Amino acid sequence: MGLKGGKYVAKKRVILGLALTFVALLGLLASGLWYVSFYGMDKLSRYLLFGLGLAFLLFVIVAFLGVVGVVLIIIWRRPLPVLDRPINMVITRLLPLVMGAGRFLHLTKEKLERSFIEINNALVRTRAIKVPPSKLLILAPHCLQYSGCPFKITADVNNCHRCGRCQIQELLQLAECLGVNLTVVTGGTLARKKVKELRPEAIVAIACERDLSSGLQDVYPLPAFGVLNERPNGPCVDTRVDMEKLRQVVQSFISPKVETLGVK
Repeated sequence: MGLKGGKYVAKKRVILGLALTFVALLGLLASGLWYVSFYGMDKLSRYLLFGLGLAFLLFVIVAFLGVVGVVLIIIWRRPLPVLDRPINMVITRLLPLVMGAGRFLHLTKEKLERSFIEINNALVRTRAIKVPPSKLLILAPHCLQYSGCPFKITADVNNCHRCGRCQIQELLQLAECLGVNLTVVTGGTLARKKVKELRPEAIVAIACERDLSSGLQDVYPLPAFGVLNERPNGPCVDTRVDMEKLRQVVQSFISPKVETLGVK
């Protein structure tokens, strides 16, 4: 993890390196199955192991293409549509397995999740997606709301009384000025429900490492950019978000003319 602007920033190579190692180990396993099928088992087992070895080999080839595709996209900063399917498999299948395996190597879960979020954000940036403001959704966690607030905003964010004790007021102002959608959710289940209801074409999600990494995988390949929240009071209590960074991310998804509406 490197230090950038006084904050720790995960290195994309952490999880990509693990992914390549994982693919290499699967390749060795496939080779081992084939070897045993020809030299150490009876005829029935030979065919069974040959089939398993072939399946592993195909998985290894697709996974390798996907990992290489992710690396090339990040380096070249442009999408590679021909590798969309392998990359999809890497994001939704391989990397979750790699993140689980990484913990056996004593890599912290948070470090792996941050690495995944950076990879996802880099892939989204290269697609240079532009959507109408009405088709962009800001997903915010309920822990941004002042913990002592009596008003429930997960059902309707406009229930906020804009007292200024938390950043929900600022989020509402941002959403209104840019004309985008804003919803506050309690977790992954409600987030998926809101996405299904609103059918956005792009998402900017605010959350902690755990919720972002799982949520980004859930909605992939829908373009979703993850913004980590800040936790001055610990996890899940009176958290905050860098509003300037959030504004820049949201404006990067919508047409430039919207930037003249007073949000600077």
